[in-house]
Order: sequence, then structure tokens, then C-alpha cells
Amino acid sequence: MLKEFKEFAIKGNMVDMAVGIIMGGAFGTIVKSLVNDVLMPPLGWAMGGVDFSELKIVIQAADPANEIAEVAINYGLFINSVIAFLIVAIALFFVIKAINAAKKAEEEAPAAPPEPSKSEVLLEEIRDALRK
Repeated sequence: MLKEFKEFAIKGNMVDMAVGIIMGGAFGTIVKSLVNDVLMPPLGWAMGGVDFSELKIVIQAADPANEIAEVAINYGLFINSVIAFLIVAIALFFVIKAINAAKKAEEEAPAAPPEPSKSEVLLEEIRDALRK
């Protein structure tokens, strides 16, 4: 059973998937930073100094005296998440498009026709001799 698990775990597809998941997590961190630290501050400034991460609809205000936490709908964080998703979607679109273009170019390259077998060559010689 241990041998079967080892074969399963070290298959090429499993290792490729693990690398993809790790790279995806790292890419997600980069995109989150890009959205929160690079894109949203100028966008908020252009909209009159709005900090999207602070946008919310308060349903119940916090009451520290009674230890009641604030209840709010944080739609600004949702806007940040949507923008992050769009960036990831666009990046993946271009990656997939490049992969498909490379596959298409590989498929379009005509393969050299195979050389005829010895029997085909012999038959062609016999045919040509009979024509003469």
C-alpha cells in the first residue's frame, strides 16, 4: 500500500499540480498587493479621497461598554476582491491564449511525408517498367 501511494504521489501530474497550486498562491498574494497597495489608492484619490477598504454599511454600531462588535456590510472589500479577480482572470486569459497559440503553431507545422517503404518503391518501379 505504501508503494502504491508513493507511485501516486510522485507521478508527473501530481507534482505539476502541486507546483501549480504553490505558484497560484504566490500569484494571488502578488495580485492582492497590486490591488490593495497600487491600484486602489490612486483610484480612491481620483474619486475624491475614498478608501475602498473602509467603505461599509453599518448595521449595528460597536458598543465597547457592552462588548458588542460592529456588524457591517464591507462592500469596499468586496470591490477590492472583484478587481483582484478581474486581474487574475485577465492574466490567465493571456497565459491560456499564448499556450493555445503555441499549440496551434506546433500543429500547423507540416510534418515531412514519410518515405515510401521498400515494397512501395519496388511496386512503383514495376509499374513504371510496365508503362514503358
